[in-house]
Amino acid sequence: MRRGTAALLGILALVVILVLVGGIWALGSLLSTPAPAPLDRQPGPASADYGPAEGSPALPAAPALGGVQAQDPSAEREDGGASAAGPPPAAGSPAAEFAVAGEWAEELSTRTGIGARALAAYAGAAEWAKSTYPSCGVGWNTIAGIGWVESRHGTISGAEVDADGVARPAIIGIRLDGEGPTARIPDTDGGALDGDTEYDRAVGPLQFIPQTWERYRVDARGTGAPDPHSIDDAAFTTARYLCSGDRDLTRDEDWLSAVFAYNASQEYADNVFTAAQYYADV
Repeated sequence: MRRGTAALLGILALVVILVLVGGIWALGSLLSTPAPAPLDRQPGPASADYGPAEGSPALPAAPALGGVQAQDPSAEREDGGASAAGPPPAAGSPAAEFAVAGEWAEELSTRTGIGARALAAYAGAAEWAKSTYPSCGVGWNTIAGIGWVESRHGTISGAEVDADGVARPAIIGIRLDGEGPTARIPDTDGGALDGDTEYDRAVGPLQFIPQTWERYRVDARGTGAPDPHSIDDAAFTTARYLCSGDRDLTRDEDWLSAVFAYNASQEYADNVFTAAQYYADV
């Protein structure tokens, strides 16, 4: 009886040791989870179809999304607009009032790989949002993360953001007819923005579908005609869209809610997070 009891106790002791060792190993694995990979390690194509993004990178478990903020360019602001901005925006327009220093954009462009023209638009939009939506907390790097995923900052498929901020040739997504991973969105604008009178398509460097553009568009450059193909108008509209609903993007849940509103895909959110984190750390 004593031998049987001793054997049983020995088995229980062995089980306890194995459980403790397993728990320590699991904790060590969690704490040593690698940081998001740099952008050059996940070059999947942009999600111009309003569907799940491709080439999703591996991310740390439970990343601190709300804390993804980058260098604040507000101290670098200068009157007269950024040198990277091409033709100056209209006096009093959001893009003029919240322009960042051209030197800041040019210098950071060399470190991030983002074109200075697009970078100036992202930073200006974040500065505008800081004033217009004080509790939002959106960083330029989150806007840039979306720009990377959606169109490689307006350079996908041979496009280029010109000095006036317009992406040429126009970036038009595939028709949203419900085939494959895409949503099904019948035409809402008579083809005015996307040239399709049967189904909607996402348009511009930040890939807005017509109905979203109609609701949230911002005339950042003061032309009187907001243009989704303008990196300025698109970036400021992105900031407004992300900040809608009284979101505080310094909180994980609100950051995810904002990105999911843009594209309800976990893969998409993962890609945006990885890009935003990369830009914050450069």
